[in-house]
Amino acid sequence: MSTENNNAYKRIAELAREMSEHLPSNSATALNELIHNAVDHIPGARYAGITVVSRQDKGVVTPAATDEYPRVLDALQQKYHQGPCFDAAVEHESYHVNDLMDETRWPLFCTDALVQTPIRSIAAFQLFTTRDAVGALNLYSDDPGAFDQESRDLGYIFAAHAATVWGALQRGEQFRSALASRDTIGQAKGMIMERYSVNAIQAFDLLRKLSQESNIRLYEIALQLVENDHPSGAR
Repeated sequence: MSTENNNAYKRIAELAREMSEHLPSNSATALNELIHNAVDHIPGARYAGITVVSRQDKGVVTPAATDEYPRVLDALQQKYHQGPCFDAAVEHESYHVNDLMDETRWPLFCTDALVQTPIRSIAAFQLFTTRDAVGALNLYSDDPGAFDQESRDLGYIFAAHAATVWGALQRGEQFRSALASRDTIGQAKGMIMERYSVNAIQAFDLLRKLSQESNIRLYEIALQLVENDHPSGAR
């Protein structure tokens, strides 16, 4: 391994550690930083994107991309349910397309990709897998043969580190969601306590019974009460 690529491995590890320790306040910013770092530090990459595939209906979304071309390719993979990024996510594998002109594995995808974008080579890496969705980190180039073995090795290492960042982002989102739910339930409890002269335990029991009887999550019951008490635009 060349000294240049050895330094790239070290820099990728440093970037992942820095992002994990200092995550931006929202996922969109963090994911944009991640994919721009991939383009900046992996030889051959001109564009990058993240592909997420729903386990339930195989729907494809692109939560982050450095350009519109990755989004176009994801739309094609949504249309045909085939393609290297789709398969990298679903099959938990890495896929390399040396040249879309010569590729035979995904004929419908490749034909449209060549018509609608200038992209010729792709390196796709499985990024994460959860109960509801799977994801891939994808690198693209306008040049055929852009990703040699060392570039693909770097991409694989970057994706492994990026998976750690993704996990930290999801935990952060879940934590913020839990805080928001707790605040909303607290507001609803306060309203019930004030309106019906009951204590906190009794107010929570009322919310819980409403949730059970209506088969609606307790948070959603609380949110309905809060929103009905404060209609949109009213102060």
